[in-house]
Amino acid sequence: MEKKKTITKKILLLMGVIALTIAGTTVYNFASWFSPKKTEVDVSDVSSSNVQSALFIHQNTDGTDDGFDELISLMSENGLAFYKKNNSDGFIAKDDVVLLKINSQWDQRGGTNVDLVQSVIEAIIAHPEGFSGEIVIADNGQDQFGSHNNGGSMDWGKPNAADQSTSMQELANSYTNTNVSTYLWDTITTKKVNEYDTGDMADGFVLYDNPDEDTNITVSYPKFRTKFGTKISFKHGIWDEDQKSYDNDRLKVINMPVLKTHMIYGVTAAVKGYMGVPSEKLSRNAHSTVGIGSMGTLMVETRVPVLNIMDAIYINANTGRGAQGPSTNYEEATFAQTVLVSTDPVALDYYAAGNLLYPAIKDNGDSLSLKHQRDSIEVGSFGYWLSLTMNELHKGGYESVMDEEKMNVYHVD
Repeated sequence: MEKKKTITKKILLLMGVIALTIAGTTVYNFASWFSPKKTEVDVSDVSSSNVQSALFIHQNTDGTDDGFDELISLMSENGLAFYKKNNSDGFIAKDDVVLLKINSQWDQRGGTNVDLVQSVIEAIIAHPEGFSGEIVIADNGQDQFGSHNNGGSMDWGKPNAADQSTSMQELANSYTNTNVSTYLWDTITTKKVNEYDTGDMADGFVLYDNPDEDTNITVSYPKFRTKFGTKISFKHGIWDEDQKSYDNDRLKVINMPVLKTHMIYGVTAAVKGYMGVPSEKLSRNAHSTVGIGSMGTLMVETRVPVLNIMDAIYINANTGRGAQGPSTNYEEATFAQTVLVSTDPVALDYYAAGNLLYPAIKDNGDSLSLKHQRDSIEVGSFGYWLSLTMNELHKGGYESVMDEEKMNVYHVD
C-alpha cells in the first residue's frame, strides 16, 4: 500500500510539472525533453579508442567502511596513483583544491551517498605529505524540478546516508581542522557573469556566445568564491588575485554520480550526471541535447574530471512508470553495495549499465526498453547518445571506450 502511494505521488508530481509548463509558468519547453534528438553524425562510424580503459570495482561496500581506501590500494597496485607526490605522478596533490561534483537534486537514494563522500574526503585529508588544500562539495540542481520541485539541496532532511540525519552540509560542517565546504550552484544559476581576468569578481555562470555546431549545447560553467575565499573558475582553475592569473592544475574535479535509470535518457550516471555543471536557466538547451552527446562537449570545453567515482551502493533499477529514476525513494532503491572508479566516464557508464543495472532491473521484474539499451545505436537509445558523447571526447583529445574487451576491470577481493 505504501509503495502504491509513493508511485501515485510521483506521477502526480510529474503531471503537476507538465501542467505548469503548459500553463506557461515554466519558461522551458519541458515536453521537448522527451523527444529523441538526432544528429548529422553517423553513429555507426563512431568506435572506441584503441586503448584499454581501467575500471576499479568494489562490490561489498556501503560507504561507512574502508571500501574506498581498498579501491585506492587496488588502483595503486595497478599503476594508477590517487596521491600526487613530489617525486611521483597521481591525481591529488597536497595543496590541491578538490571539487567533489555530487548529485544534489534528489533526496533519499537519488542523491550521492553521504558516507561515500565522507570516505573520499577522509582519503584526501590522509594525503601522505599532509593535506593543506581545500575540498568543495558542489552541484547545480538547476533551481528546478528535484524532490521538492525547487532544485537541489546540500541539506536534505532525508539524505542518502546510513545515518539519515546526516546531510552533505552537516558533513562539511563537521570538519573544523580542514577547509571543507559546500556550494549549491542553484543559488547562482540565473546569474550571468564574466571571467575573473575581465575584472568581474561576482559569483555566477559564464555563458558561451554560441551553441556548439555538432551538439547544439550553449556551454556554461560556474565561477564562484568558496566559504574560505578561494576563487574558482570551473574551466580555468584557481584565480590568483595578486598574480592576475589562473592556476589550472590546482583544481581537481572528482565526479561522484549515482547509478540510476532515467525517465528520459534511460540511464544516468557519470555522463548524464554532468548536467549538474552547466546552468540550464542560461544555456536553455543543455538537458535537451544530452541525447546528441552534449555532455561530452561540456567536459571538453570546461573540465574533464580527473576521476569518476560512481555511487552504486543504492541504485534505481526500476523501469516502470512512477518508480523509474532519477528520483529514488528509500523503498524503491536496490542495495547493490558497489562503488566503481575510472578516469573514463563513458566506459564506466557502459560497464555499470550492463553488469549492474540490467541484472537488477531483471531481478525487479522490470524490462528494458529502447532508451535503456547500451548496445543500440538507434536514435533515442542510451547507446546512441553515449556513442555521441564518446565521439565528442575523442574530438577533444580524450580516450574513451564502449567495448568491454577494451576495459581492464579490477575487483577488490
